Amino acid sequence: MGASPDHSREAGSGFGVLARLAAPVVASRLGIMAMGLVDTIIVGRHSTAELGYHALAWAVTGVVLTTALGLLNGVQVMTSQAIGEGRAADTGAILRRGMIYASWIAVGFAAFLAIAGGPLLVTFQMAPGLAEGATLVLQVQAVSLIPIIIADAGLFWLEAHGRALPGTIAMWLANIVNLIVNLWLVPGGNMLGVEGAAASAWATFASRLFLLVVLAFVILRWNRAREFGVFTPAPRDPEAARAMRTVGYGAAASYFIESLSFSAMAVFAGWISVTAVAIWAVVINVAALVFMVPLGLSVATSVLVGRAYGARDRGAMLASAGQGFAVTTALLLLVSLGVWFEPELIAAAYSRDPVVIAGIASAMVLSSLFFVADGLQVVASQSLRARSDIVVPTATHLFTYVVLMMPLAWWLGVKTGGGVDGLIWAIIAASLLSAVLLWGRFILLGRRPLPPAADAAVPASAPA
Repeated sequence: MGASPDHSREAGSGFGVLARLAAPVVASRLGIMAMGLVDTIIVGRHSTAELGYHALAWAVTGVVLTTALGLLNGVQVMTSQAIGEGRAADTGAILRRGMIYASWIAVGFAAFLAIAGGPLLVTFQMAPGLAEGATLVLQVQAVSLIPIIIADAGLFWLEAHGRALPGTIAMWLANIVNLIVNLWLVPGGNMLGVEGAAASAWATFASRLFLLVVLAFVILRWNRAREFGVFTPAPRDPEAARAMRTVGYGAAASYFIESLSFSAMAVFAGWISVTAVAIWAVVINVAALVFMVPLGLSVATSVLVGRAYGARDRGAMLASAGQGFAVTTALLLLVSLGVWFEPELIAAAYSRDPVVIAGIASAMVLSSLFFVADGLQVVASQSLRARSDIVVPTATHLFTYVVLMMPLAWWLGVKTGGGVDGLIWAIIAASLLSAVLLWGRFILLGRRPLPPAADAAVPASAPA
């Protein structure tokens, strides 16, 4: 069965389509971060030391999780392009391949992290007790990777079909589960024999398992699932499977580079002091929460760009990307102003320690300077992948976040004694450069004719 007639026209139909798709996607991504926000606040108010354990464990887990989700990016891109090409009936096969792929990724990454994560933390030689305290937390978080990675494959597929709202509802129901279990487990020990950060990690596992079950129910009960081939075994198609993985490889490499770079900041903070780790934990938590807004917008923008690319409608593709740029800029300017003017309010929510509160407030003011640039670079990179430009976004992230940001952060934050503020200045420089390079790339490609549909079967970077 072909795509519904309006699919190819949606990409160029104005801000309304972007808003209708982006709103639930943004809400869903905010739901992902709300789990981390709840964990950080509850653990931080319980103990500053436990907050440090929580932050370090997440620094490692976050790299693995974002890399895994990048590998699954092909599920969304291939589904969007198939719809744009009038092949909606093939999207069930894409989902089935994606779920199998996600299961292998989830189990492999979880096993690796559970075994190697603790020793990896120890090798960084941070402040005494930090690595040892974070190891158990890291092991529990490794287990919780399995349900969330598999669940996100289904979530990406629904979003490509424009059905982001059911996933959003499921995500926020999972947040309620996370809050309840956190409040039960964290404060004072329980039947599991854990408290603090480790208890919070078990709450995360419970909520992610709940999310997986609900999303499976949503997909299987969708009245159009059968016509899309969800219940039919996917035909053997090595080329289609390779195309899906190729998109994922590029996204995963970018996500790995960026998340590894930001996780290195946690190690740098550990070289500074225990208090610096606690301050950095809040900075990165707030920044990640803010980042969910442009991340959601990037998903919506890339779905529309992917559909337009599949339909070979260059005007609609450029219009969709431009709308994503404008909305992202406007929203993040508002968020940045809010953080700039109320840093003390944010700090007080995370800690009761006056020293930590003062450090958080100072760092939040500075952090507000990179929100817009960081958001624009992710919208640009996702838009490039949606039009099958895979290599350049990854190379750009490698240069800006590894070659530039990491050495600069070490120099400004550790070597010259700039502390957490020095780390943030490095992020500002890297994010700004990344945004300029990626949007320049998209504009350059937008001036060229699109390849015929047959050339897009296996994504590859357009020539530089």
